[in-house]
Amino acid sequence: MQESKGDNVGQLPAASIPVTVVLPVKNEEKNLPICLSKLRAFKEVIVVDSSSTDRTREIAESWGARLLNFEWKGGFPKKRNWVLLNYRFSTEWVLLLDADEFVNDKFLLQLQSKIQEGRYVAYWLNYRNYFRGRLLKHGVPQRRLALLKVGAGLYERIDDTRWSELDMEVHEHPIISGPIGEIKEAIDHHDYRGLYQFIARHNAYSTWEANRYLQLRRQADYTEHLMPRQMQKYGLITRWWFPLAYFLLTYVIRGGFLDGRAGFVYALFKANYYLEVQEKISELAE
Repeated sequence: MQESKGDNVGQLPAASIPVTVVLPVKNEEKNLPICLSKLRAFKEVIVVDSSSTDRTREIAESWGARLLNFEWKGGFPKKRNWVLLNYRFSTEWVLLLDADEFVNDKFLLQLQSKIQEGRYVAYWLNYRNYFRGRLLKHGVPQRRLALLKVGAGLYERIDDTRWSELDMEVHEHPIISGPIGEIKEAIDHHDYRGLYQFIARHNAYSTWEANRYLQLRRQADYTEHLMPRQMQKYGLITRWWFPLAYFLLTYVIRGGFLDGRAGFVYALFKANYYLEVQEKISELAE
């Protein structure tokens, strides 16, 4: 099916892949039609909305997705854990996507093959990142633990006292009981909402990260459930040179310069993100 930013109204057909897709959303009318157009092969698609004020709900219903509404009042659980804890799934597997993440046929074939093997209870997923319409072929690769068996685990329980308005697990990681595999075929991460939303989103992320860092530092056993990458990040994040080092890693060592202006601006924004985290930690600690 040809990609379009418009509405591709239709019904999801009877699925061949025994997986439920969970899509947490809020005001995603630009991304959601494209995302849903790629999910016809799944047995069920659930759109978990946070009282959107645009056409998100209408679009979800037009594609035959099951629509749930979520109202976050702070604390635990946030949106993804709420679904994992409360929804009665009809499938053994759950795929947790964002509305700006688009699967393709190669990924679907590999996913179907992997879950039939029966070796793992969860899978790391890889992503192809786009920035301002351009595919970034270089830089720090993105991956996330986002395909899991029902009951295999939940996202970290973090006592977020409404540090920001992020009602969905973004930096939290699933805690999985059992062996974990990897699906190498990548998903396209391509946000059509523009630079304003990119900057606003990362402003909220940096506020969350600053609060999370300070919360961790107050816990004697804070490293117990952190993944190696989390331990590395929170061990270095307050060093004055960390934003510069991240820029050099992304733009120079990982070859972001080969992606032209988009690669430079993206690396600069990501370095600035960590500078924002540092300054917010300093402000909150005063």
